[in-house]
Amino acid sequence: MPAHSPDLNDRVALVTGGSRGIGRAVCLSLASAGAAVAVNYRQRESEAAQIVEQIENAGGRAIAVQADVSVASDVKAMIGEVESRLGVVDVLVNNAGTGTIVDIDILTEAEFDRTLAVNLKSAFLCTQAVLPGMRAQRWGRIVNLSSAAARGAGLVGVHYNASKAGLEGLTRGYAARLAREGITVNAVAPGPIDTEMAAPLKAANVAERLPVGRLGEADEVAQVVLMVVGNGFVTGQTIPVNGGVSFI
Repeated sequence: MPAHSPDLNDRVALVTGGSRGIGRAVCLSLASAGAAVAVNYRQRESEAAQIVEQIENAGGRAIAVQADVSVASDVKAMIGEVESRLGVVDVLVNNAGTGTIVDIDILTEAEFDRTLAVNLKSAFLCTQAVLPGMRAQRWGRIVNLSSAAARGAGLVGVHYNASKAGLEGLTRGYAARLAREGITVNAVAPGPIDTEMAAPLKAANVAERLPVGRLGEADEVAQVVLMVVGNGFVTGQTIPVNGGVSFI
């Protein structure tokens, strides 16, 4: 484990949408710091199982847990399973999200509602579900995956802008109310990242317009997640990871 990594031995982490992309990188980073990791997935069971196997082969502990985190009953069952198999959740990373590119002229109410449910409501449901355990031990770390689109025009659509801006508001609201209980709540806001969802970004030559001249890597986002998990004095903040495309 690198010297700058937090010591998460005896800690339990839950990463929503952990089966691919940024979520996968976050799962592996948390495991490398010693955490037992619950890898949440909605449909990609085989990919979640591969991450669990990779963590176990490296000597760590991990489980895969299925849930649609935009559905309250699924979240309740998921938290119950994680607590029974690994223990109380110490670190929650709200990473699950959706981002279908839709122009304002064809954006439907159904797509708007679905985007807010997956990107914003899920973070509320999961946070509420883990708070009793965190409050009881007076320690917790919650990290919400936002986006540069929360404060900029973005490429996906206004539904996505709204969901991520709401997520940052949720972050600040919880942070203000939980700081005295030893629980920090922060957001990490990636810009264009080279993941499975990046095909439209490559097609639009977005990398050429970034100051660093390339797309970001999922591991670079995971490094920042690990950083805020390890720092008890940082709370209520949004940390941009965007290659210099904007400054907060």
